[in-house]
Amino acid sequence: MRLVPLNIDSIVTGQPLPFSLRDAQGKLLAQKGYTIPSKAELLTLLSKGFELYIDIVESEAQHKAYLAKLYDLTREQRNLGQIAKTTIEKGSLNFGGRAVNDGPAGWLDLQANANILLKDGKSATFIERLRQFQSVLQHHSLNNPDGTLFALFYLAAAEVRMYSATHAMLVSVACSLAAREVLKWSPQETETLGLAALSMNISMTELQDELAQQTDPLNQAQATLINTHRSLSAHMLQQQGVTDAVWIEAVLNHHSTPPGPLTGRTMAGRIARLIHCADRFVASLSPRASRIPFSPAAAMQACYFDENKQVDEAGAALIKAVGIYSPGSFVKLTSNEIAMVVRRGLNSATPKVAVLVNRDGLPTVEPMIRDTSLREYRIVSSIPSRDMKVKINLERMLKLTVPTSQDRA
Repeated sequence: MRLVPLNIDSIVTGQPLPFSLRDAQGKLLAQKGYTIPSKAELLTLLSKGFELYIDIVESEAQHKAYLAKLYDLTREQRNLGQIAKTTIEKGSLNFGGRAVNDGPAGWLDLQANANILLKDGKSATFIERLRQFQSVLQHHSLNNPDGTLFALFYLAAAEVRMYSATHAMLVSVACSLAAREVLKWSPQETETLGLAALSMNISMTELQDELAQQTDPLNQAQATLINTHRSLSAHMLQQQGVTDAVWIEAVLNHHSTPPGPLTGRTMAGRIARLIHCADRFVASLSPRASRIPFSPAAAMQACYFDENKQVDEAGAALIKAVGIYSPGSFVKLTSNEIAMVVRRGLNSATPKVAVLVNRDGLPTVEPMIRDTSLREYRIVSSIPSRDMKVKINLERMLKLTVPTSQDRA
């Protein structure tokens, strides 16, 4: 947790807090969503010697969303009076009827918005905003699936403070790609799958973020919430008015689905199995304070085989969709160059990569694209992201994920 001081004048009384208030040691003083009735209550806290702080993660997310709203209003040529009166709703993803980031992807903003959204599961507008957010993810995965995978795998390795949100986004995208590109599910089935993957852990979002940074063993309360989160998440969705039985059943069973073929299962059963495989696969690749992540090869092998050591149909579909070397991962080539995967190839083992370190061990000035299906550039091994010392410019690298005319030929 990184705390930043908060000016009392920036707190609007009579409205739900958009972030939690904490003291200098990080102790919770007021939960996000709590309504402070008057300035007098704040002054009472200050008179007792408390200084007010907020977690920078919540601060950054709120600031980015606020700037996005101002940009929209300016682009619409609203008058200065309207812009001056602009405020932002707690966790809002919808400004003027449009989704934030419905144009070119701003992945840091999307990650921050997902973090706000999934911690706000009891909001009256949660389901509406969840559907809207899923449509934004779907838009980007359809228009640039390689860029979407690249950004999410990169963010999963780079930022553990928003672990739960990034994990949910990546599982949703990976499952949707497998359903659409490999299993050939209908758009409606794929949409339900994406929504179930995004919402499977809404009852333990904050706990997941805590555990990603925790080195101590689980306490009893944490273990209980982990064991009951499936039913709690399903119940929260029902309380919010979700009547889609497939969605609810998939969330309820995403950790208790048996191995075996997908054929013969209900739609909810097929969705639950695919989420189950993607959930384990993505979690194994993501760093946590208590353990190092699996290598991509080890994670893929664990995904490819089920609990009975048989080929898992759902796991195999995920690997075919994402690739053995997924966009956003690092590899070493036979040329002795170190590269980052930017686009999936004709098969799961031969992606397009961008060289970041040349054969002499020096960083490249400009990333050079290599086709790993060629003998001289074949992949020798994967490299853990923690071992890479080269600084990555996400926006610059994302430009390399867009297919060229040669790729389309």
